[in-house]
Amino acid sequence: MESYPFTDLLRSARASSQGVGAFNVVLLEHAEGIVAGAEAVGLPVVLQISENCIRYHGGPAPIVSAALQIARTSSTTVFVHLDHIESVELIEEGVELGVSSVMFDGSRLAYDENVALTRRVVEFCQRNGVSVEAELGEIGGKDGVHSAGARTDPTEARAFVTESCVDTLAVAVGSSHAMTTREAAVDLALIRRLAAVVPVPLVLHGSSGLSDSQLVDAVEAGITKINISTHLNGLFTKAVRRALTEAPTLVDPRQFIRPGRDAIAAETARLLTLLAG
Repeated sequence: MESYPFTDLLRSARASSQGVGAFNVVLLEHAEGIVAGAEAVGLPVVLQISENCIRYHGGPAPIVSAALQIARTSSTTVFVHLDHIESVELIEEGVELGVSSVMFDGSRLAYDENVALTRRVVEFCQRNGVSVEAELGEIGGKDGVHSAGARTDPTEARAFVTESCVDTLAVAVGSSHAMTTREAAVDLALIRRLAAVVPVPLVLHGSSGLSDSQLVDAVEAGITKINISTHLNGLFTKAVRRALTEAPTLVDPRQFIRPGRDAIAAETARLLTLLAG
């Protein structure tokens, strides 16, 4: 396997049974808040930028470039990662801009096509020193492979990693995207089985729906990279709504968005500490 800084961080965390927090950026304030939280506790963090986020900002350059600049000037280690990218061309654009890692999402494809296209992405990224995360399998429903009923087969997962040569693998073990309550439960026995046979760090998507204890248990069972988005968005929105309710005459966006950014910073610091053990 190739060795890149981001992959090295995840391998080290896996060996130590620690979790690495990866938080989705939606607005510039998300990136600022996430990094402020990481700096407060002196822990590494991952800024994730999804294809939906890129579409919202009119292309990768504005939001990716801003995140990269925040990462470069941070006092802690910050990686910028493209999340759930289905377009090979968009991955190439992100790599050209300077991201540390990408997640190519070929889960909607047939197995052989997913392997072939993921391998193409891996070969391109290896030439540019960029780590690749992937996932496999699609089960119907809004959340696809990360719907609550979806599960990753350990034998298939091991074969997929061997054939595609990816650096990390997103697995379906009971979490679900876009949950606004923290009441999901992951299959810890399955995580242990996956960790025992899959030779790369495992990634958990949809982690916003997990309680603190479930997050800790998932890391102890073998998950390394923990993706969280909706949970932070909820705290951001709640803080902004409170600020506007308390001061309804506010017109300067900085005055009501700052509390949202601060809420993200505080929760990022807390979660990073929790995941690091």
